[in-house]
This record gives sequence, structure tokens and C-alpha cells, in this order.
Amino acid sequence: MGEAIEFEDVRVSYRTRRGRVDALAGLDLSVPAGGVFGFLGANGAGKTTAIRAAVGLLRGARGRVNVLGESIPHGLPAAMDRVGALVEQPSFFPNFTGRRNLELLGRTRGIGPKRIDATLERVGLGVRADSRFAAYSLGMKQRLGIAAALMKDPELLILDEPANGLDPPGILEVRTLMRSFAAEGRTVFVSSHILAEVEHACDRVAIVAHGKCIASGRVSDLLQGTNAHYRVRADDPRAREVLTAGGWPVEPDGDGTIIVAVDSSRSHEVTETLAHAGIYLSELTPIARSLEDVFLELTQGRT
Repeated sequence: MGEAIEFEDVRVSYRTRRGRVDALAGLDLSVPAGGVFGFLGANGAGKTTAIRAAVGLLRGARGRVNVLGESIPHGLPAAMDRVGALVEQPSFFPNFTGRRNLELLGRTRGIGPKRIDATLERVGLGVRADSRFAAYSLGMKQRLGIAAALMKDPELLILDEPANGLDPPGILEVRTLMRSFAAEGRTVFVSSHILAEVEHACDRVAIVAHGKCIASGRVSDLLQGTNAHYRVRADDPRAREVLTAGGWPVEPDGDGTIIVAVDSSRSHEVTETLAHAGIYLSELTPIARSLEDVFLELTQGRT
């Protein structure tokens, strides 16, 4: 299906009183078409800068940026006809209703009232469509921003922190929306700091730190690629000493068990090491890794 978004050696610098700051320092990233792609990084890692470069809101970016096969910024008009984007906080007229705000946007794009009504219903704002934007909660404002991005039926949706301000049911609703968009054949590129939600919603992720991509791939592959840990329980107090002497990285778990860092293909060797010392296990349980664990391991010392 090709690539929906491509960054190749993209660099963006800002001048500050303390000197030059690199917001993007050679970002290389390919986002395949189709599915939900998560874009992760700490505050200041360069996520929003990269998104702004992709949608043509940034001047002075160096390197190559392609969106749906179009070079940005030269091919921006052709690309943006097929892209819907929510970047940072959505901006609307505060004293106009949600429906009226979308109607004004729709006029510039030739979008009629039926499409607007259907979009409002889809993001869960049908019953509040005629309330003033100023009276919306932060989560409702986010959903109206998603509706604005969705109105022109885009191939690619770029969403910058779409779950910001939402309560748990709202976050679940946004997750369901993103998955439904992907099921229709769209590509959803989403930045988020809610790592547990990204783990559930995304097929692939990329992690950025200091303006560079430090990891990218399928969520399942990133989780499997980290060091495995096992919880070990034995009645013999010598277990920790024996494993440490055998070269295994060991730490106490605080409830009478110990945690051993070991690749899953070698977990049987833990049992053998203890058995040779006459110690027998009552528990050897793999500890599931989360995307948050992976993120912290990869960014530790970089943020």
C-alpha cells in the first residue's frame, strides 16, 4: 500500500536566548498506509513539530517530508485534499455552536449539512451540536476537532493528542473511533502521551527522543524485543544468592519472590541452576511487559 508519511533526515532548529535548539535533529520515519500508527515521545521530543512539518504549518524544515506521495511543502495542496488533521488545541469561534463552526468550515470545502450532521453523530456530539463551543468541556472540544478533521472523508487522519482532557469513557470512545477509521481503510497517525491507550489502539508505534526516532515497529514486536523478566518463588532463602552467583540479574520483588531478567528461550536454565543447588521452584511466571515499560527503557537518560 506504500507509505502514508515519510520523514527523511528532517531537521528543524529554533533560535533562543541561550542559542540554537534542535526540535528535530535528523528525524527518519516511515508510516505505512493503513492502520493506526502511534507517535510517542516525552514533552519537547519533537512530536508536534514533526506533525506541523507534515501538514505544512512549519517553515524552515530541512530534509524530505512526503505525505501520501506528495512532497511537502511543494505538493501541499494536492496532499491536503486527502488529509484531515487535528494539531494541538482545536480553534473555533467560542460563541458559535459546534454545528455552526463546522458549517463555516464546510463552506470552504464544499461540504453540505448532511455530511456535517453525520460527522457530529459519529464523534458523539449529535445531542450537543447546537450548544455554544464556549460551553463545551475540553473533551467535547477535542471531539469537535476530530469531527472537523473527518468532515472531508480523508485517506489520512493526523491527530495530535486527541484524547487530551477526556475521561475514561471518552478515551475508550476515541479509541473505538480510531479503530473504526482504520477498518475503513484510512491511515490514522496519532500522537499521545497516554501509553496504555496507545498500546490498545495502535498497530504500530514510533518513539522519538530529542528530535530523532529511536524505535519503530509493530507494538507486538517492540514488546517482545525487550528483556524478559520472570517472577521466581522458592522456599529456600538461598535462591537469590545461587542465581546471582550463576550470573543472572536478580532483584527482590518485596513479597518473598525475586525477579530474574532472562530471555524467554533460556527460562528453563533458571530452573536448572536452582535444581543443581538442590532448590526447587514453586513459581516461575513471566512478567508481561507494557508499552510504558518499553518507552521508559528506551528513553531513560535521553529525556
